[in-house]
Amino acid sequence: MENKKIIIVFGATGAQGGGLVRAILTDSNSKFTVRAVTRNANSEKAKILADLGADVIEANIDDTQSIKKALHGAYGAYFVTFFWEHFSAEKEHQEVLNFIEAAKDSDIKHIIWSTLEDTRNWVSLDDDRMPTLQEKYKVPHFDEKGASDKLFTEAGLPVTFLRTSFYWDNFIYFGMGPQKGEDGNYYIAFPMEDKTLAGIAAEDIGKCAYGIFKKGTQLINKTVGIAGEKLSGVDMAKKLSKALNINVIYNNVSADTYRSFGFPGADDLGNMFQFKRDFNDDFNSIRDEIFSLELNPEMQNFDKWLTLNKSRIPID
Repeated sequence: MENKKIIIVFGATGAQGGGLVRAILTDSNSKFTVRAVTRNANSEKAKILADLGADVIEANIDDTQSIKKALHGAYGAYFVTFFWEHFSAEKEHQEVLNFIEAAKDSDIKHIIWSTLEDTRNWVSLDDDRMPTLQEKYKVPHFDEKGASDKLFTEAGLPVTFLRTSFYWDNFIYFGMGPQKGEDGNYYIAFPMEDKTLAGIAAEDIGKCAYGIFKKGTQLINKTVGIAGEKLSGVDMAKKLSKALNINVIYNNVSADTYRSFGFPGADDLGNMFQFKRDFNDDFNSIRDEIFSLELNPEMQNFDKWLTLNKSRIPID
């Protein structure tokens, strides 16, 4: 244990971080050990990680000193922010500044920053094809992450920029699963027209991150996009139909309709899907399924994910 390099994982009880923690701990030949960061070491999820062998510690990404203490002695770090807890891109920006300040004061050798595109590089704030949100964003949960990439570079930190994809787990947790219509059929709704949506199992994000760490310095200062499979709405509906034994139909709603759905973050997600639709080639081209599989040989496609998770998808 003493000779193993420490990877510190922020968001260790979340989908991405938890996947990385488990990937390290289940590899009996790993050169790494893991320090799992959580705000509450007594939570059930934290206790499960501790039982698996993680060194679970408490830290708060709103507190730079707390991050510095957590980073002490670590070789690598996985940085991720938590937009959907507070819906504030401004808060995400401050969290990134805290990460960077703490990392500059450490001896960290490799950071993976879980990021996304700054969509304002494609759709300017004065472009009325897409509404501006929170006064200065198009897709708030994307834009501040993407804008922060250069801050890591300017700070001279050894970072890999990891661009993730749509979580298939959203069919379980985010209310995006098949909804029963009055006609007895089930519907999934996305404003994607016939374009493909790059998707991934949330657990596989952490496994890909582990693959990046295992490559050593090869991917430092590189951007790596990951996906398990790219599917159209019609493709996903067919696969959901088969797995769930119900008739699922893809409802290609407009982006305006999606933004009007009324759930928290509907406007943000409506803009996100519109961005992925309108700039489909740009978004998909950086998300390389073949390289993702190299990083994570256990990478699931949608059929495999459905086989393992179909019983968890809520249907009426």
